Amino acid sequence: MKMTLTSLAVGLLLAGPAVYAQGPRNEPVQPIPAAEVSDAAMAELGKKLFFDPRLSRSGFISCNSCHNLSMGGTDNLKTSIGHNWQQGPINSPTVLNSSLNLAQFWDGRAADLKEQAGGPIANPGEMAFTHELAIGVLQSIPGYVSEFEAVFGQSELDIDMVTDAIAAFEETLVTPDSPFDQWLKGDDNALSAQALAGYQLFKQSGCVACHNGPNLGGTSFQKMGVVEPYQSDSDAIGRAAVTGKDADRFTFKVPTLRNVELTYPYFHDGEAATLEEAVDIMGRLQLGRVYSNQEVSQIVAFLKSLTGEQPRFELPILPPSTNQTPAPEPFG
Repeated sequence: MKMTLTSLAVGLLLAGPAVYAQGPRNEPVQPIPAAEVSDAAMAELGKKLFFDPRLSRSGFISCNSCHNLSMGGTDNLKTSIGHNWQQGPINSPTVLNSSLNLAQFWDGRAADLKEQAGGPIANPGEMAFTHELAIGVLQSIPGYVSEFEAVFGQSELDIDMVTDAIAAFEETLVTPDSPFDQWLKGDDNALSAQALAGYQLFKQSGCVACHNGPNLGGTSFQKMGVVEPYQSDSDAIGRAAVTGKDADRFTFKVPTLRNVELTYPYFHDGEAATLEEAVDIMGRLQLGRVYSNQEVSQIVAFLKSLTGEQPRFELPILPPSTNQTPAPEPFG
């Protein structure tokens, strides 16, 4: 449909208070950009692999098990459940907007989504498979072989192709157009007075020193417990596990605050059950500030305004196994 300048002007007038007359605001946080899909076929293949439990030894655990796209890209557990009901060592971070992070995992041991995608498959405490066995399963399924050939131009599969495809799908999992993003773009009516007060307090307190940029985090590693030590029963030591430096103990990747209303419980050990508890702890341990109940409520109202449009797509129909497909080992 062709739209003239006149019809566009009429449309803007009819749009009423949602029109962004003021224009983008100059803030330390920027709106989440919409996903740009460069290879739709690869992303579609990656979506199937993301949901396919046959990439695990049990045939029961998929990427979506710990990064449930119906639950903010997490599992809402303190620590995730791995093969044979093993308790995971750390809270599962959201996969939503993860392409905006400087690195993956809490300790940043994976440089990008591609590297991250291969880790859980071969981790004995997670999917408990090997890359070779996973490829063997996929290679035995004609539907996958033909789809990989269409995307990559070859019928011989390897783990790089698998992780490339999963990463391509995960890059589409962005959540634009939250109420806060609408406010950033100039819509004065997008935020409640309480949420706006919470954002101003968030800035004035210094939270934006770590939680900034489009993802409100994910761009730096910071020590957990700056003003007061953080007490935890978790064995996770943070960035030190990667660098080997004692100075990096309890230094973790700053988590995104996008969709944080959906990604409870909080922190690397999942010890903060609610947003209110998380705000109180962060204020005291990181900033040396004790927030009043009213201030906590204001910041929580702001945090809830960061919930964007969740990814919406048709669930994939996975190609069936064949007589040659290795059987899963759910109890082995």
